Formats: sequence, C-alpha cells, structure tokens
Amino acid sequence: MFRKLVFSLAALAAAAFVSPQIAHANDKAVIVLDASGSMWGQIDGKTKIEIARDTLSGVLETLPADLDLGLVAYGHREKGNCSDIEEIVAPGPDSRQSIREAVGALNPKGKTPIADSVKTAAEALRYTEDKATVIVITDGIETCNADPCALATELDKLGVHFTAHVIGFGLSEEEGRQVACLAENTGGKYLQASNADELTGALNETVTAAPEPKVELGEGMEDGIDRPGSDFESLDLAEADPALCQAACTDNKRCVAWTFVKPGVQADNARCWLKRPAPDKVEDDCCVSGVIADRVALIDNVHITVVLAEGGPDYDLNGRWDFFPMNGETAATKAVEGGYGTEFTTTLEPGRYMLNYRKDMVSNHTEIEVKSGEKIDRDLVLDAGVVTVRILPDDGGEPDHGGRFDLENGDARDGGYGEGTHVVPAGEVKLTTRLGEANAAETFNLKAGESITKDIVMGIGILRIDAAYTEGGPKVEDSGLRVDVLSAKKSLDGKRKQFDGGYGPGNEFKLPPGDYVVAARLGQATAEQAVTVTRGEMTETVVDLDAGVLFVNAPGAYRIEVYAAKADLQGKREQFDGTYGEEFQVTLHPGEYLVVATMGDSQGPKKEKTVTVAAAERAEVAMD
Repeated sequence: MFRKLVFSLAALAAAAFVSPQIAHANDKAVIVLDASGSMWGQIDGKTKIEIARDTLSGVLETLPADLDLGLVAYGHREKGNCSDIEEIVAPGPDSRQSIREAVGALNPKGKTPIADSVKTAAEALRYTEDKATVIVITDGIETCNADPCALATELDKLGVHFTAHVIGFGLSEEEGRQVACLAENTGGKYLQASNADELTGALNETVTAAPEPKVELGEGMEDGIDRPGSDFESLDLAEADPALCQAACTDNKRCVAWTFVKPGVQADNARCWLKRPAPDKVEDDCCVSGVIADRVALIDNVHITVVLAEGGPDYDLNGRWDFFPMNGETAATKAVEGGYGTEFTTTLEPGRYMLNYRKDMVSNHTEIEVKSGEKIDRDLVLDAGVVTVRILPDDGGEPDHGGRFDLENGDARDGGYGEGTHVVPAGEVKLTTRLGEANAAETFNLKAGESITKDIVMGIGILRIDAAYTEGGPKVEDSGLRVDVLSAKKSLDGKRKQFDGGYGPGNEFKLPPGDYVVAARLGQATAEQAVTVTRGEMTETVVDLDAGVLFVNAPGAYRIEVYAAKADLQGKREQFDGTYGEEFQVTLHPGEYLVVATMGDSQGPKKEKTVTVAAAERAEVAMD
C-alpha cells in the first residue's frame, strides 16, 4: 500500500542510516543519487541538487564509523543515455569525504534509469551473499522503459536480506506511487520530502533522536527464527520485546508456539503470533520464536473413534462430543473441548474428564483419565443401529414429504417428515407413521450395528374437491369456500366424523380408500355430496352448491340485512345474513328474499325490497 509521509530529505537520509533496523542490521549500504537534468529544478529558490549536497554533507558526519557506505549516481554525464549509471564510490568505512566530494562535483543533465541504478548498487553490495541496503534519492519516476517494481521483487527474492528505501524529493503523490514499490516490495520505506524547511527541521530532529532499544533475548527464545503457519491469534505489541509475546503464549492454554515479528517488518510496531500446533522452523532475521515444550508433548494426546457396536461396521455418525472436567465424582457444567465428528483428536491437560457423545436418539458418556506423557486411543461404543424411514403413498411411489414418522425406544424419541435416517438405540423400536388421514404403526427389534430401511406404504388415495354454483355451471373461485371431508356413516347421535378440511377451491386430501361425504359451504349456501376414494388414484369431485349471488347497494345505509321473503306462522322472518355499511354481497340458495336497509344510523328509517335469487346467477339490488 502506498503511504505518503511528509519529511525532509535530511530526515529520510538520517532515518536510512541511523535506524538500528538499517545501520546496525546491515553493515553495507549504497546511496543511489538522482543526477538527472530535473535536479536543477528549484524549491524555495534553491536548486534540488544544492539541497541534496548540503543535506548529505550534514548527514554523513552523523553516521557510525563501521558502516561501509558507497555512492551510485545516474544521469550526470550524458543527456538521453539510459546507460549513464556510475558507481562513483565503492562501499567502504572511510568513504564519507569521497562521497561528499563526488556529490559536490555532480552536474545533472541526463535521464532517470532508477531500476538499473538500483541493480548496480545491489551488485556492488554483493546482495546475494550479504545483507544489503540501498537508499534511492530521486526527484522523478523511471524514464528508461524498466520496471522498478518487478526488479524489487526479484532482488528481494534473490538477496540474503536486501532492502531498498526510496526518498521522493518533490514528487507528486501519483509519481510517488510509481516508485514506492521499490521500497514496499523489499520491506523498505517510501518517504517524501517537500521543501527546504522540512529538510532542515527534520535533519536536526532525526540526528539527535535516541536510537531504538535492541531486542533483548531470554531463555527459550530462538533468535532469527520464524515459525510460519498454525496461527490462531495475533497481537500488536506496544514495545519491541519478544518476552511480551512469550508471556502471551504462556498465558493462553491453547498456545504451544509463538513468533515475535520485529518492528518495520509487518507494521511500524512489533507483532506477536500465537500458534497451535508448533510449525517448523524457518531462518529469518525478521523474527524471534519459541515453543512451550511441555504443551507440545500434550498435543493431540486423546483420540476417540465412535462406533455403533463392538467390532461393528464403520458408519459416519458426525455426532456432538464434549469433554467436561471431573470434580470428584461430579462433571463440570462447562466443556473444555468439543466439536462434531465420528473420529476426533484433541488435547487435554492431565486429569479426569467425562466424555459425552450424542447423535439423534443416542447418547453415551464415559470417564477418561489423562496422564502426563501418555496418549489415549480408544473406541466409544454406542450400542445402536441405524434406521431409515421412507413414507410412500403407494407401492412404487416416491417418499411423500407431507408424511410424518416417529421413532421411539424407551425414553428416546425422534422423527421427521417424508424420509430420514436416524441413529437409534438397539432394542425394541416403535415406528408410527401418518400421511394425511392414513395412519400406520409397527414394532421391530434393532440390533447393535444393524442398518434397517423401512419403506412404509400408506396405501392412500387423493381426493380433490371443487364446487360449482349449479351442476355443470361455473365453478367457485372464491377463497371463502369451505370444504370438509366427513365419514360416510353417522354416529348414534346423528353426527359425522370429520377427517380433514380447508378453504378455497382445489383442495387435495390424502385419505385411506373408502366412502366419504364432502361438505361445502360458501356464504349461506351449503351442500353435501358422497364420494368414494380409491387407493393409488386421484378422485376429483365437484360439489353442486345450487346457489346464486346477491349484491346490495344502499348509499347512506347504516346496516343491510337479508331475510326470508315469507314469514312463518308466528309472523317472523328468518334472517340469513347481514353487515354494516352501504354494500353487501352474499351467496344464497335460489329463492325469494327480503332486503332491509337501515339508513343513517341504528334508529334511522328502513328501506325494503324483495329480490329473487337464481342458481348460478347474480342478482343486484339498489336501495334508492
């Protein structure tokens, strides 16, 4: 990721040489200085080459004497020549004055071959054999048809510990992005300087800054070792102290290994990675690592295989397992390890544990004692079998997922719909099934390790019910249609048993073969019709409601009511239906009716009209 930091050129150069991660970790370094024609450009009235000379002159005096420093420049001899690259000063401990004089003599005039110049510097440092640091100071981007990003990746891959830092001197943010990859791809820094004031102020601040403390090593720490992989947690550390990472691993019972990553490798701060299990060692100066030996010995010390029966066939159970610590003869309520599987391996501290395992209708538990330095490998026998149930509407049919099945063995119960497979305790098993109004039950004996498939043929037929306003007339499409399936025979009290029912047209019911009565109701119209259901067949019936529709429109009405047109011997009329409001629609059997509308409010005047309703016809009345 490109990161813009506004610092001075002096600060950048000082940071490159004074930082313990660069100067102390790398004995050799080369400055690659831009001497292209654009360095004659000015910042605050002073040319960039003059600012670079003055800044470098001051920084050179602050560098440690044991640093072998060299200088490579480009673009200082010819215009338009991408090969104008020169190693002016070879890396050496007494090179400061030579570098100062060489920089003072540079006459910027040519192009900007950054990539090839960095490669020249890397080769001067024998980067494939020794640690090597290159500091590039440039006021422009690559102009010689090379790829600095690809070069950085190659140098990082081939080098022992190659690092490039890039100082963008007066570059725009977009230009900075194009050269920052040189630093980013080698673990270095891209820094940007904008003007002379920033150069001077940052130079004074950086040169006098106290150096970062060295990483202190303690017992059990592997210096220059990375253990990549197996991470389960990472931490950002406030201090560059591997003891903090070691302590974090010790305090986390899950942790068996750790890796401390030095500042500037993955982030500006140090980082800590906690690991389980312990990965292999990899030599890398980025890191300090360690392991907790007694925990490594405990890794994967418990292995359990769950089986249906002793010596029985393999079966993928994938049940739930949990280990609970024992306190005397009582198991704790909170598990320390758990998961799902048929065969599982885990790590447990020495002590006694209760292992609980459950799958479908089966549960089992056993006590396990874990001893230091020993591994446990045993079977957990469930004493169970496997039952597959399929509910079939008829012979040769597919499972009907509207059907319900239930399995029972003692206190263990389970079930499902249509079809399903369950692990069931061995012994006598009761199976009950239901599909629509058809029911079945059976009892069978299940042996440990046995797998049984039960295809339950319910032998049903399907009854589809519709209704029509008259025989052969239009069918009812109204969702308010109610249909019920009743027994053909009446009980002693004259009532019929109801088997099923529903609303709307086209209802389908799954029924045992036999005779039934279908009752239909829409509004005030009712009808019954006998029907016979045949096994394995769809029976369709249309109930003749013998009815029509009455619609009443009474503007200003408070209530509308419908009565029989003819009064009985006591002079009373039977009320069929009614509603509040100005409109009303109802389904009625054919005949003469009296419509009464109460106008305004409950005490308002009444309007009456007689109307005739005919089967399969619509009668409309306006109460005006």
